[in-house]
Amino acid sequence: MAGDALSQDPAELRKRIDTTKAHPARVYDVFLGGKDNYPVDRDAAAAALAANPRGYLDVRHNRDFLRRAVTMLAKDTGIRQFLDIGTGLPTAENVHQIAQRIAPDSRVVYVDNDPIILTHARALLTSGPEGATDYIDADLKEPARILEEAAKTLDLSRPVALVLVALLHFIEDEEAYPVVRELMDALPSGSRLVLSHLTEDLNPPNIRAVQETYTKRGFTFVLRSKAEVERFFTENGLELDAPGVVPAHHWRFEDGAPLPESADESVLAGLDAIERIRYADINDVTDADINIYAATGLKA
Repeated sequence: MAGDALSQDPAELRKRIDTTKAHPARVYDVFLGGKDNYPVDRDAAAAALAANPRGYLDVRHNRDFLRRAVTMLAKDTGIRQFLDIGTGLPTAENVHQIAQRIAPDSRVVYVDNDPIILTHARALLTSGPEGATDYIDADLKEPARILEEAAKTLDLSRPVALVLVALLHFIEDEEAYPVVRELMDALPSGSRLVLSHLTEDLNPPNIRAVQETYTKRGFTFVLRSKAEVERFFTENGLELDAPGVVPAHHWRFEDGAPLPESADESVLAGLDAIERIRYADINDVTDADINIYAATGLKA
């Protein structure tokens, strides 16, 4: 099915793109300085930024948690297979780039259901010769299909890192917990769960204001507590890796985040608040800025 999806006529894919409604992956792309979004997505990002002017730090630190988590798994645990669901649009340092830099034989399957992401999937499918990447056009709510298609690229009898980063807060409880259980049940011992999730535990006024801007645009937006995030691990018998479920900027952040590209003050002066985000150094983060938990865990 993945191959069929990738072979679809680009014109047919474009017909599936709804440019009248903001999409979470495209809003995320706005905050990461991407160009694959529409005015409606930029409006949603601008509204969220107005509600929480340092809210971009959640997005940027979420992405840097992904970098650190994949690095840790590839370097320290020997994981060589990754199933990244809700991958979003291609951006700097995708999972396969991080993993294959450390272990060139790493195999990565990306899953998303937004047609604009599918049109850019070929940019993801640039594995080094020793490894492999693939893309599945599917929804998280189709775990059986995801597993069936992923098995064409991944060996599901060997450990896999299931990556669910900044995804589950778009899914209600009655679907979120069962789908994670079904996916983890299908993976063998030694597999890992990589997860990040928005919460109102840390700075409630800021994130509730952002939540309101998104729900007005039709997004499902579920803010879960630390205990509710831990449940994705505990009810699946997973052992949390140190330091457990913590704010994203506290998850193995000892070496900090890479510095952003630089820009002259004259250039910055001509940019709006959204455009300036890509030049912001996220190492100046404080506890008052972050509203997202991050964790990884081991299936024994």
